[in-house]
Amino acid sequence: MSTVTFSSASRIYPGTPQPAVDRLDLDIADGEFLVLVGPSGCGKSTTLRMLAGLEPIDSGTVHIGDVDVTMLPPRQRDIAMVFQSYALYPHMTVAENIGFHLKIKKIPKPDIQRRVAEAAKLLDLEDYLDRKPAKLSGGQRQRVAMGRAIVREPQVFLMDEPLSNLDAKLRVQTRTQIAALQRRLGVTTVYVTHDQVEAMTMGDRVAVLKDGLLQQCASPRDLFSRPTNTFVAGFIGSPAMNVLECTVTEAGGSFGTFPVALSPAQRAALTSDRLTIGVRPENLAVRNGGGLDATITTVEELGSDSFLYCTPAGLPDTLFVARSEGLSSARAGTAVSLVPDVAALHLFDTASGQRLPD
Repeated sequence: MSTVTFSSASRIYPGTPQPAVDRLDLDIADGEFLVLVGPSGCGKSTTLRMLAGLEPIDSGTVHIGDVDVTMLPPRQRDIAMVFQSYALYPHMTVAENIGFHLKIKKIPKPDIQRRVAEAAKLLDLEDYLDRKPAKLSGGQRQRVAMGRAIVREPQVFLMDEPLSNLDAKLRVQTRTQIAALQRRLGVTTVYVTHDQVEAMTMGDRVAVLKDGLLQQCASPRDLFSRPTNTFVAGFIGSPAMNVLECTVTEAGGSFGTFPVALSPAQRAALTSDRLTIGVRPENLAVRNGGGLDATITTVEELGSDSFLYCTPAGLPDTLFVARSEGLSSARAGTAVSLVPDVAALHLFDTASGQRLPD
């Protein structure tokens, strides 16, 4: 069993008032691809390093399978880590880099050659085994780093922003290869990224962190369709969800002149008279009236889609985004009304930021 379990795990750096990771409870299933995502400084890399044994745990425990590894050194945890930097030995060939850790463990040479060959085949590196890292592209170097982890046959793969040094096109290609490879190998994988698109396209589940606290851990679909609070709602999705605050009256809330009804359960969950209404760009229509008055400031034509960036009346520092299919005839400076799809609204308590019951 290569499950991973964090139980109230915390890490507090000396001289800092707030924990970098605060009472983390997280269960990762055997063979699961879990992505840790969040803004810079949220604690995702610290979480990974706690699992690897590179950071001490101040309270709580970490288990790999049935083994409590909280106090074990990294070499006894049976993990393999792929870093942001490739960390390849420049004087060694690809084959020597991939098999280096096996050589250190004094694995028989025939076994090393077999495992290196198998990894090279998986990663399409068979033609590069005799080359030095300097003669490889960035994507090829990252695949060598992956191969070095694969041959160790660990219980858990740990990946710390492994694609951040690649250009945009290569990132898309390589993230697809990594996700497909992980599913083929079936090894439990914990992957750290700050890129929410990367997280949503790769993970079986995604854990969203903020200020060291776990906000939500769910499938990409659930994160997108049912964010647990306003932070997750704003962080997941590109462009981000549009949010508007309003005052609740006896009639309910309102999105400009568009009425938003509230159920008895939703009213009971509110802790104040302030309601936050969220609507994603694809669920926000541009009309001539009946919604939130706004002015189009920018139109982005992407071919298959168009994004209309609009400034609501009375909110000069706010931008709302509406998405339409295909090329748009809209022009900057046009006065419009933004009308949400009532079935796709996300309602939050403004005071707590928590999602209201459906």
